[in-house]
Amino acid sequence: MSGVGRRTLRPVGGRRARLPRPVGPPRDVVGRHQMLRVRGRTVTWLPPLLLLGAITAIDFNTAGEFRMISWVVLVPGIAAAICGVWGTMVFAALALITYFLADTSWPDQYQSGLPDFILVAVGGILAVLACEVRVRGERRMLHMRDVADTTRRTLLRPLPPVWGGLEHAEVYLAADTEARVGGDFYDIQPGLHGTRVLVGDVQGKGLGAVEAAAALLGTFREAAYHEPDLATVAARLETRMLRHGVHLTALAAAVESPPAPQRPARTLARTDSNISRRRGGRGARPSGGRRGFDGSGLRDDGDRFATAVLLGFPEHEDGVVEAVLFGHEPPLVVGPAGVRPLPPGDGLPLGLGSLAADDDPPSVVRVPLAAGETVLLTTDGVTEARDAAGVFYALADEVAQAVAADPGTAAPRRLVAFVRDGTLRHCGGRLADDTTVFAVRRAEEPSGNGRLRS
Repeated sequence: MSGVGRRTLRPVGGRRARLPRPVGPPRDVVGRHQMLRVRGRTVTWLPPLLLLGAITAIDFNTAGEFRMISWVVLVPGIAAAICGVWGTMVFAALALITYFLADTSWPDQYQSGLPDFILVAVGGILAVLACEVRVRGERRMLHMRDVADTTRRTLLRPLPPVWGGLEHAEVYLAADTEARVGGDFYDIQPGLHGTRVLVGDVQGKGLGAVEAAAALLGTFREAAYHEPDLATVAARLETRMLRHGVHLTALAAAVESPPAPQRPARTLARTDSNISRRRGGRGARPSGGRRGFDGSGLRDDGDRFATAVLLGFPEHEDGVVEAVLFGHEPPLVVGPAGVRPLPPGDGLPLGLGSLAADDDPPSVVRVPLAAGETVLLTTDGVTEARDAAGVFYALADEVAQAVAADPGTAAPRRLVAFVRDGTLRHCGGRLADDTTVFAVRRAEEPSGNGRLRS
């Protein structure tokens, strides 16, 4: 049985895909923040060394009015700010030795004595301790950055340039450069019935938005592979968003009022009824729907929603694309013939399906897609980008002018780069929201389709 399982999961073509080896952090994590480099080699030792030499030279060429101690203590202090711990220890020792030699060079005059010598030694020790604190903080920061990068790669997994028969390109810019990941999400999932694409934006920011995006992507990757109808994939996404909200509100209620011994069973039993009530009760709040985990009213994860675009590229219909819009800005179809938007559709944002007039799932729109045409999808960071005068970025007009001047701009990579640069230029580099630019079209020579043998 285990041998059969391995054969069914072998990619088409019979060869195992060789994944790139993850690049681990370098041994000297402090070296990643050293900005003083010449031809790849660090020269952080140069400023404190030059300062020490200058202080020594001035001391030997001036009279007693130059107090060397007032300056020599700066040497280990500067080293503590830019060098490592061992480098700071070396300069602390050099400063102490230099001060001792300079002080004893004139045995009959200008001597400061033991107190100043002790002061220089204490200054060096304090500099070493400060450097140790700084280095530990940098290591902690780099570790957190590695965690954020790993989370981002898990959420927004890297994709080959051609995947599932689609040529694509994407760029993600987080409004919070320190967070490096937010509520925008995208993915391409080849499946048994074609290839599906999902691009969306979770309402709000922070870890709550990241959790919701992860939940939606997990459901999309499974449903898009197995389900034959795009409408069924859309319904699965809506249900997943509702279940996610029920879980968060139940968790918030449990944190605020610890459950009785019998309560967990009742809470689990209510989950399906809560989902049904929200879908048929015109947006009724699920039980335990208090705001946030601290009762402050600053968070309401149970009512979080997401706008999204779900695309389907049927396997045996090259000239058509299927689309379901969940309250998202309609994508643009970009090609040599010009730019046109997809129909807006009738879907509400994911998580707000219960507010619809009926219980029918959002309709699937089928749109002709000629060879060489690219579907351009963006999130609020592009459509809501403003300049200093408050004018929104005219995405469709800018892209239409660029394609009219050069039809090659419709290629996914060039199109994504054009929209990214135009957005940043329009808003002056000040992004008000997470920004995703995603372009996809059918590949002329499909390779690496990602589908497994049934």
